[in-house]
Amino acid sequence: MKNKVKQLREQFGLTQAQLGQKVNVSRQAINAIEKNKFDPSIWLAYDLAKFFNMTIEELFEFEESERK
Repeated sequence: MKNKVKQLREQFGLTQAQLGQKVNVSRQAINAIEKNKFDPSIWLAYDLAKFFNMTIEELFEFEESERK
């Protein structure tokens, strides 16, 4: 699932660690999400979208593909 987390994080001038603190996850979790190595839980997706003042659908691009 593609996402805009890195793009938005950089626009907000935040490091991965700082964004992780805002949504209560590790820097490694933010890194994995940005690199599409990890799909966040619905709650983490919600927290990230809320932080960036957008919907989950705007932040994460759902593609037709096999589920992990």
